[in-house]
Amino acid sequence: MNILVVDDDKLVAMSLRMIIEADPDMTVVDVGYSAADAIRLYKKYMPDVLLMDIRMKDRTGLSAGEEIRAQYPNAKILFLTTFNDDEYIVKALSIGARGYIIKQDFESIIPALKAVQEGQTVFGSDVVGRLPSMIRQEKQEGFDREAFGLSEQEAEVMRLISCGLSNREIADKLCLSEGTVRNYISNILAKLNLRDRTNLAIFYLTGGKPGQAE
Repeated sequence: MNILVVDDDKLVAMSLRMIIEADPDMTVVDVGYSAADAIRLYKKYMPDVLLMDIRMKDRTGLSAGEEIRAQYPNAKILFLTTFNDDEYIVKALSIGARGYIIKQDFESIIPALKAVQEGQTVFGSDVVGRLPSMIRQEKQEGFDREAFGLSEQEAEVMRLISCGLSNREIADKLCLSEGTVRNYISNILAKLNLRDRTNLAIFYLTGGKPGQAE
């Protein structure tokens, strides 16, 4: 797996390179130190995953990520930052980022990169719990179930998952068995080419933008 690392702190960038390359399945193709580097080096290497800081001196990683995604819609970007800020998280989602993890959590970097490469959307546990309230504070676009070939019942199951309900709670609310709910979820994941409940919830809350099948 080829990884591009971008962080304006050179010591952090080199530390990230060492952590990543300790995994035999990963190669850091290059290291950049600015948003401009991120755009230039992404075009040069077309890495499997871009691991990028958010706050940088020239401009934010978010703006660089937005420009990269505009040119390369399949670009997989994982943001790594010290700033657990709701505005940043929502913006990362809106541009189609594949993940947002806190920089201090070094042990999560390798698993997160592998998950993003496999098509998953990765957020730290502290972030996932706040996603519904964060996104609903923004101008959320409605979820068009018909555009994704979903039934009313499937869309309702998605809505309840995005509200944080368990399978048992969804079953009780919709007067279904847990087995039926599990079947609904499996069918939805297959239709939308999503990996898990977290991806499903994010897909629903963002109107089907981040995490769409590529």
